[in-house]
Amino acid sequence: MPHAGAAGGARIPAIMPRRHDSGVTAYVGLGSNLDNPIEQLRAGLKSLAALPHTAVECCSAFYRTAPLGRLDQPDFINAACRVNTALPAAGLLDHLLAIETAHGRRRTDVGGPRTLDLDLLLYDALTCRTSGLTLPHPRLHERAFVLYPLHELAPDLVIPGRGALTQLLSACSGQKIEKLTLTL
Repeated sequence: MPHAGAAGGARIPAIMPRRHDSGVTAYVGLGSNLDNPIEQLRAGLKSLAALPHTAVECCSAFYRTAPLGRLDQPDFINAACRVNTALPAAGLLDHLLAIETAHGRRRTDVGGPRTLDLDLLLYDALTCRTSGLTLPHPRLHERAFVLYPLHELAPDLVIPGRGALTQLLSACSGQKIEKLTLTL
């Protein structure tokens, strides 16, 4: 793996006051490259942990990643977290979009810089494609900034319709990614 730093996912007990074992496991990707990205991710995690019927179980380390597509922007800070939620997939996505907006996200520049990006990557083994929601998240299987944090949380994960996470990692080995050594 082309990164260095502390191994393993970070436990975040300070912001996970409740657990909802009757829910499903979902994975959420976090990213930012504006307005102190590390603090944006920390604030996003706190907001995620405050969602109803949802508990953040663990979060990956933070990763510095080069932008893909639009290269005329700062590097991103990315992470992923595993949540247990009783919210339906569309409801969870609505909450993620509301958190983004509350943290200053403006969706005017597709692929451009952002204060906070929260993506619903996986929702149990659900596959769907509607006008507002696609699961698994489109292109997650091509992006190191998603795959490395997911691998840290669940190395044996299988992405529905795409295959084993470990196999998908090799396809994006040329993407610039660096595991950061900092605390949540």
